[in-house]
Amino acid sequence: MATEDKNRATAAAILPLVGGAANVASIAHCMTRLRLGLHDRSLVDDEALKALPAVMGVVEDDTYQIVLGPGTVARVTPEFEHLVEEGREAAPAPAAASTASSAPAVSAEELAAQGAAIKAQQKAKNTTPFKLFLRRIANIFVPLIPALIGCGIIAGLNGLLVNLEWLPAVTPALAAMASGFMALIAVFVGYNTAKEFGGTPILGGAVAAIIVFPGVANIDAFGQTLSPGQGGVLGALGAAVLAVYVEKWCRRWVPEALDVLVTPTLTVLISGLATIFGLMYVAGEISSAIGTFADWLLSNGGAGAGFVLGGLFLPLVMLGLHQALIPIHTTLIEQQGYTVLLPILAMAGAGQVGAAMAVYLRLPRNESIRRTIKSALPAGLLGVGEPLIYGVSLPLGRPFVTACVGGAFGGGFVGLFHQLGDTVGSTAIGPSGWALFPLLDGDHGLGSTLAIYAGGLLAGYVAGFLATYFFGFGKDLLTEFNVSQEPAPSTIAATGGTPRETTPGTRGGPDSGDTDPGSPQEAPVRV
Repeated sequence: MATEDKNRATAAAILPLVGGAANVASIAHCMTRLRLGLHDRSLVDDEALKALPAVMGVVEDDTYQIVLGPGTVARVTPEFEHLVEEGREAAPAPAAASTASSAPAVSAEELAAQGAAIKAQQKAKNTTPFKLFLRRIANIFVPLIPALIGCGIIAGLNGLLVNLEWLPAVTPALAAMASGFMALIAVFVGYNTAKEFGGTPILGGAVAAIIVFPGVANIDAFGQTLSPGQGGVLGALGAAVLAVYVEKWCRRWVPEALDVLVTPTLTVLISGLATIFGLMYVAGEISSAIGTFADWLLSNGGAGAGFVLGGLFLPLVMLGLHQALIPIHTTLIEQQGYTVLLPILAMAGAGQVGAAMAVYLRLPRNESIRRTIKSALPAGLLGVGEPLIYGVSLPLGRPFVTACVGGAFGGGFVGLFHQLGDTVGSTAIGPSGWALFPLLDGDHGLGSTLAIYAGGLLAGYVAGFLATYFFGFGKDLLTEFNVSQEPAPSTIAATGGTPRETTPGTRGGPDSGDTDPGSPQEAPVRV
């Protein structure tokens, strides 16, 4: 009951700070973020939101995203939805809360403003048709992540019990629980695809179900006998997209009196035939090529491939291109039981943690930034990196680059062991950092797999720390940010014993000569 009250209180604290119920157009959530569609962005009080204890950070993209962390977001969202429904009935008047007494210290506020400016610039760049398409693909697979995680952990538990020869009567049941979802994942992908592209979801699921139907083993296509599941999630995605276009064509040309009978029939018939005699074979070849290439890349590239993947993942996130990896991860899990790419890409978060520790030590006088790091570091260790990225390293500039260096070394460590024959994979997507440990799997035993992944995290922490500590700060950056937030005695005396507040748009007070970091005269990122 206490937990429910806490979640309700969090939702109640967030609602007025996003402009009230009348300002909320849509509500959704992913693994870590409450995603809100808002009518008027100007009604949001960013600083007050960031000051809430449960809020790890905010990110502005196509939706306004409040980072609450894994687990918490799934509990707060229903409470928030309930409050919005109640608020709409009462027709509330949005009000902006005053944060003068609780606003963060000036330097932390500057970093937050710069992070928001960078995010806004990147959002504008990420609205290309290709990146919007990738975002739609991500929307198809993200809702599947909780099931992937749950089944993945059960699969890991079952593997441990089988290896230890414990509870032999229970392991078959656990195997069924772990494998049931993956056996039908194509159906869920088809359902979500049709929903995302504007079709009837159940028709997308019906067409995708053809792929996993055992009876396709009696059908020959392209001179080969089909096998159930051939083409996997990629085939399901293509089949459902085709079904949406067929359905829309039918809605346009079929008379209304016949629509309820003819449209579903033609949708399943046409797209089903195309799936059986085309898409299953083509998607199967593509899926096999993805698995072969991933194995070849790490078996031959090893440390070099891991170094590049671990170092470039965060820039890919900034460009919005990381969403293209989601169906690749899912395809690998479907084929091999785990994705060998995710443990390497997870090292990018380790680099961020190491960089944040270095920033903490390099700015001993800046209590505001140090408080931000202390509050965000636990989430960073668990793989929730947004507060550290947008609140610390990215606005500072060079520490973001050195954090990527840390991720590169961590990825190189894991990639090296793959080349030596010790494969490390994840049975699900979504978690990262320490939260990925329960989902790890490999081909040389659980102990070896856990040790290699832990070694990669350690390499990422150490490399990110050292690169940032020695190369992450120029003299100007240290001079600007390594300052105490307490007013000097002379300043107190000059103001009659009252500490003079620093204007949020300046860096050193009214006499510092520095301008607002968001002004056109100054670039928001320093390198």
